[in-house]
Amino acid sequence: MVNKTVLKKALAGLTAGVLLMGTSSAMAANYKIDTAGQHAFIEFRIQHLGISWLYGGFRKFDGKFTFDAQNPAADKVNVIIKTNSVDTNHAERDKHLRSPDFLNTEKYPEAKFTSTEVKKTGENYTIIGDLTLNGITKPVTLNAKLTGEGNDPWGGYRAGFEANGKIKLKDFNIKGDLGPKSQEVELVISVEGVREKA
Repeated sequence: MVNKTVLKKALAGLTAGVLLMGTSSAMAANYKIDTAGQHAFIEFRIQHLGISWLYGGFRKFDGKFTFDAQNPAADKVNVIIKTNSVDTNHAERDKHLRSPDFLNTEKYPEAKFTSTEVKKTGENYTIIGDLTLNGITKPVTLNAKLTGEGNDPWGGYRAGFEANGKIKLKDFNIKGDLGPKSQEVELVISVEGVREKA
């Protein structure tokens, strides 16, 4: 006959193990942004002379983030952008954007974003961080949302986010001026990260 005390202890241990496994799957994990697979984008738009919108993006960047669904305050985001990779689908304009009038890419070949705080309200995240651009570091706020997460076909696990925000050109000592309605740049960021193995 099975000893009831031993059975109870075994069931308790099994239950604790299951609960622990469930907790570990929800704990913070590190993700590498999938730029190699072209599943990440840093795009922007700015008004041109108050008449239309000019769109562009940065084609070379890399970064990581941590994601903890149970504790968003523990989340971190770090991204490095190669400013020379700016692309607005117009070679002469891109050359001008790389000049000292705008991004000054020869002197400042990289821009960097490092989060300092992550907050969650409902389904939305607020990511506050320091953006270093054109040799100037200023706080920037991004509004973000989890777009999805799950297993991929290659045995990995992925999480995706979309974020948007605005920066003022003068805050980063950008001298180029496209008119009074063109003092801010709108950012649209979409990233898919691959969870790193422990």
